[in-house]
Amino acid sequence: MNRTEIIIATAVILFVAFCVGWFAHWLIHRFTRVSRADMGELERMAQELHEAEETRDQAITYLQQREAELTNQISQTEAELAAAMEGLRDARYEAEELRAELERGRG
Repeated sequence: MNRTEIIIATAVILFVAFCVGWFAHWLIHRFTRVSRADMGELERMAQELHEAEETRDQAITYLQQREAELTNQISQTEAELAAAMEGLRDARYEAEELRAELERGRG
């Protein structure tokens, strides 16, 4: 193989490589291209996702507030229960004292 044949062979190989690369680029671009309808759909989906995230955040905030209110109510109810139990204990003790006093007065 002389010098001219090597240059021509190299040029042909480079040209074929260029053509294969260009064809691969065209093929990839063809399959990955997004149409206007698809872009509209993607925009709509993005908007719906944004609205869903806002709704989720509002729901979380509401649930946290409601949980705080219910926790406060439970604390108040427990305090009232403790006070009622103590009052009942005192009333029972007083009733026992009065019974004992009545029994002593009869006996």
